[in-house]
Amino acid sequence: MQQALQELSKRLSTAKEVKVGFLEGATYPDGTSVPMVAAIQNFGAPAKGIPPRPFFTNMVKEESPTWGKKLAKVLQAADYDASVALGRMGEGIKGQLQASIRKTDEPALSPVTLLLRERFQGHPEDITFADVRQARADIAAGTVPDVTSTQTKPLIWTGHLLDSVDSEVTK
Repeated sequence: MQQALQELSKRLSTAKEVKVGFLEGATYPDGTSVPMVAAIQNFGAPAKGIPPRPFFTNMVKEESPTWGKKLAKVLQAADYDASVALGRMGEGIKGQLQASIRKTDEPALSPVTLLLRERFQGHPEDITFADVRQARADIAAGTVPDVTSTQTKPLIWTGHLLDSVDSEVTK
């Protein structure tokens, strides 16, 4: 019995934690920090006119009550190997976070943002402050953006934020 408990203890101690989200070092092509952008989108930046879109906060609130029972089942299925179990949990939670990003659709994007998306077709790196000023002026003058599908969804334009969700098990 003692030997079995020691073996189980070794398997359970093969990993310490699982991190899920936008991990350190994740960047956009221009070097902008993905975790910083995700935090701004989740919590908002009122001074910059960015409303909160709590995709991460909502996912944790909705899904975290189920994680304990899921981990117990995953640990058993992984023969109590903590590294394997936490890796599987991390992938599952990663999927939940990506689903939350996909389903976030409020608050709606501003007409200026929609017009910029129409004009720059998935290339936010090309947008300058002059382009933003021009879009604001055009909206004020009555221009109506002509965008559909994912161009109208918050958080999903280039797909980079969605694709940057990751998980990592630490020992």
